[in-house]
Amino acid sequence: MRRTQQRIALFALPALVGGVLMTTAPAGADPAQPAGAAGSGRSHLEDSEAVRLVRIKLTGADMLDKVVAAGFDLEHGLRRVPTGIEGEAVVTAEQITELQAMGAEILGDDESFAWSEEADGGIQAARAQAVGTFSHSETVRVVRADWFTTKGQGFLYVEARTTDGQQTNPIVTMQLENDSGPDTSFGFARTMSRFVDSGQYMFHRNLFKLDARPNQIRVTSSTGGVTTGFVSNWLEDGAPPLTANPAYKWDFVDGYRTPQQLYSRAEEIARQYPDIAEIVYLPNKTNGYQRKAQATIGGTGQAAVVVSSAAWGHEGGNDITVEFVNRPGANLPLSVEVAGKAVRVLLAKDASGALASTAAQVAAALRAQSQGLIDRAHPYRTNAGTGIVQATSAPVALTDFLDEKRAGAPEGEVPRGPATIPVLRIGKHRDGRNPGVLIQAQDHAREWVPATTSLEAAERLVHNYKSDWETKKIVDNTDVFLILSNNPDGANYSFYNFASQRRNLTNHCADDNADPARRNSWGVDLNRNYRVGSGHDGYAGGSTSCVSDTFQGPEKLSEPESKNIVWLVEKYRNIKFMMSVHSNGGQLFWQPGAYIANGRITTPRPPLGDEAFYWQSAGRILSQVKAYRETVVTPENVGGSSDVLYSSAGNVREDLYHNYGIYAFGWEVGGSIYNPATGNWQGGSFQPAWVGNPELVSGHSETMEYANGIMEMFRIAAEWGKDNKKPTSKLVPSAGKSSGSVDVRFETSEPATIYYTTDRSRPTLESPRYQATEFREPGQVFHVTETTTFNWFSVDSAGNIEQNYDPTKNDTRNNYRTATAHR
Repeated sequence: MRRTQQRIALFALPALVGGVLMTTAPAGADPAQPAGAAGSGRSHLEDSEAVRLVRIKLTGADMLDKVVAAGFDLEHGLRRVPTGIEGEAVVTAEQITELQAMGAEILGDDESFAWSEEADGGIQAARAQAVGTFSHSETVRVVRADWFTTKGQGFLYVEARTTDGQQTNPIVTMQLENDSGPDTSFGFARTMSRFVDSGQYMFHRNLFKLDARPNQIRVTSSTGGVTTGFVSNWLEDGAPPLTANPAYKWDFVDGYRTPQQLYSRAEEIARQYPDIAEIVYLPNKTNGYQRKAQATIGGTGQAAVVVSSAAWGHEGGNDITVEFVNRPGANLPLSVEVAGKAVRVLLAKDASGALASTAAQVAAALRAQSQGLIDRAHPYRTNAGTGIVQATSAPVALTDFLDEKRAGAPEGEVPRGPATIPVLRIGKHRDGRNPGVLIQAQDHAREWVPATTSLEAAERLVHNYKSDWETKKIVDNTDVFLILSNNPDGANYSFYNFASQRRNLTNHCADDNADPARRNSWGVDLNRNYRVGSGHDGYAGGSTSCVSDTFQGPEKLSEPESKNIVWLVEKYRNIKFMMSVHSNGGQLFWQPGAYIANGRITTPRPPLGDEAFYWQSAGRILSQVKAYRETVVTPENVGGSSDVLYSSAGNVREDLYHNYGIYAFGWEVGGSIYNPATGNWQGGSFQPAWVGNPELVSGHSETMEYANGIMEMFRIAAEWGKDNKKPTSKLVPSAGKSSGSVDVRFETSEPATIYYTTDRSRPTLESPRYQATEFREPGQVFHVTETTTFNWFSVDSAGNIEQNYDPTKNDTRNNYRTATAHR
């Protein structure tokens, strides 16, 4: 089980030491005994001695939605495998039984999917055919063939697609062969893995080790199709971390930071560097690190009563006591007495002198007669409350479960009221003239590395502005907005109470889920609370259950944290780039991010030009990550997030791209790193030890390498803002006569969107757009069977139009591109 030790480390709660967080439990500590958490009111999972981490296998995205909706936390550490999705869960024995009843398979230590490292002969040799010239009727296409090296080991990653891929009787198989370099023969036949998601065929793919870089691959289908493709390099080797300046300053962050520490440092940076930095305060305050004081009195049966204070715990709720009193006598009515903050429920008695108040009756009396001290009172969960309430042996103190769970933090370290989120804005010209870049970290509370990564990038900008030319160009030519923690309430809860907290602290639960034993399951997944591709509109990946870790909220933009993002991009219209930084999957992705499961209908895919720009940017960003310690985010983990991993309804990236035209990336830092000592890929953690194995899992190393990537994104934005070079394009093969049909396609000098016509009319922005053959593939091929004239123009990502053509005017110059394909 390659990732067990790292994922268990998530449950080792930290302690504050001199403002720097250090883990207090050794790697591999028992997750049932988190450090510093004694008597801290942990969740039932953490309290249970039977809790353990297991690897599970799900049949696909539909089952994933079902399992997550049931309250299981499987949002990260997932990987798509040929026959479904594998993930990890921290569960009790009872929950293992529940998962199995839902159809999940519990995997043994050696049962996880692993790419085959040995040639297996592929499909039957008799099926193989000689390679012929590509034609429109071929059934096999190479999507991508990428070569990369990491830690001294070479890898080849291949995706190929067959038009017969949906066929299931028999299932179509594909064979992959590669040469050993130019002018060598094909060999090393392997059977490729077939991937299906939500019942739809995606592609076949493989990742395997090779000692020598191949030049070409050959893919053969069991239905007879065959094609070849050239191998490309994935990422640059030895790319410098942004600058070759030996005086370049970096490595500023020395440990994990709480939201208070992050915000304090952001405000200090603005004071220290007023010529290039300022603070923008977001208008919508969060719910706050605060809870109502609660108690469940009388167990969990029909006689149990759940009581919640009207006031927040720190504002008086924690001072309330509730006592159920058995008085002497008979035929006594149910009543409530209040003296200060002491609430006494005088239980009813029948004619025989026996107690006669049901839990439902006691709850109603508390709501009506507690003089405003009790806000909610109800039977336990779905109970009807028909049991007879028994007297308590002493008054029961209500608590918000926060005061005693501060892990040694000084009093006042965490403000209890609603929080105002600051945005650190860095740029020499903060007046809208330069393209804006929004970095949003820690939407999910337990993800600590994204916050330190974003802070490290901010520190590099201000410290190197006057001494490094590359940094000066970034600061002079971009307008950077950094939200170092977009979920301060949840993050504080993760630091001080429950390390696994993912969501914010807003409790939208009704009475059936409002008892304090559910407190670690409340909150909204902020990255499911947006408007495009929302679960409210039937897209998969967002839950309607208030105790699910992907709870989408009661409505779109219900949460102040998501409203703030919309406010920011609407106020600062120059924001053209955005990166939502998460952990720990080791992925970089963009749109589409969600789909309707029935038929796998995705949100609109970006035009081919935007898709190409995303891929180009990803290569640059990830090459800078690799430059630090050869960490490679593999091609299988890059692309549209619904294609790479799963559907995430209502995510922020879709909203910003489709509503505001912002190039919006999602980034899962961390993830798998190749370990040459074992020959395996080793996974990461939400909260890895800050100083761990520098070559494998380490909060410090992840912070440094991914800060490299953020810096490269700033440079991409700066170059984009200065880009006034017009794209060029051509139709290939070039125009000419053919004795029969001909296949043609467009090529561009840079990522660009092509608008074209074939009826000799002027192309406009309403004309058809040149599209990909299929998702993750290059542009379509036109099979021309009669003489056809193509008129077109191209527009690059910065809005430059080829040959200064104006598609909005009926210009008599008609300076669009034109070519005729002759039969």
